[in-house]
Amino acid sequence: MKRALVVITIMIIMGILAGCQNTKDGSAQANADNKQEKLSVFVSVLPQSDFVKQLGGDRVKVSVMMPPGANEHTFEPDSGQLKALSQADMYVKVGNLPFEKAWMERLMAANQDMLVVDSSQSIELIDDNPHIWLSPRLVKIQAETISAALIKLDPQGKDYYMEKKELFLQQLDDLDKEITAQLQGAKGKSFLVYHPAWGYFARDYGLKEVGIEEHGKEPGAGEMARIIEFAHNNNIKTVFASVQHSTRSAEAVAAELGAKVVILDPLPANYFENMREVARIMAEELE
Repeated sequence: MKRALVVITIMIIMGILAGCQNTKDGSAQANADNKQEKLSVFVSVLPQSDFVKQLGGDRVKVSVMMPPGANEHTFEPDSGQLKALSQADMYVKVGNLPFEKAWMERLMAANQDMLVVDSSQSIELIDDNPHIWLSPRLVKIQAETISAALIKLDPQGKDYYMEKKELFLQQLDDLDKEITAQLQGAKGKSFLVYHPAWGYFARDYGLKEVGIEEHGKEPGAGEMARIIEFAHNNNIKTVFASVQHSTRSAEAVAAELGAKVVILDPLPANYFENMREVARIMAEELE
């Protein structure tokens, strides 16, 4: 009898241990499955990464093609990026970047099963200007497009994505109101910038952008003279530049005007923080 009880006890203990091991293995497998379930999303520029993370939350993994400091006119993806892209579920392109025009066919060829989303769809472009992410109002349109694509690929997460989208849209509305109030005193003013990335921003907030560079090309002597004359006539004392482009021409114009060069970042990693800082700087310099 005692022997039978011992055998039964041993069997129960072994069963419990086996169950614990199965639970442990099952949890590990579940965790692995969860990691695999994340949508792999590539984007062209850093601000888009912020948008997709806001809209996709912990259901997405985001990779950026153009690293910080890269120039949209000269950037070329490396072999490591193309290899990673071959496993991606989705690519969100800006829609009109010079590097996209040069590389998009090859990027799509690297992964023919990848969903390619044009974030500029439903947006009316100004002179083929690709910098649609610098307008919070246009980002709202892009958010609708990106969110719909995430739901298409991951319909089980629809409610989650819809909730994330509504929160993001509200944050964009709040940002738009803040910038409108911040730049109220600068309305109607012109500003001089080396790389003309801020056209949509200027339109939204009643400003006028004057670019030194055009389509990635330095201005000729005649164009430079016209720009300097315009700046003199409009009492412009600040020339805006960016870390992604040479500041040589901006510094030359500033020297001619007795003005200063101020850096603005058109490709921020933290979108909301940067746009508030841009509005603060512009208000300070233009008012």
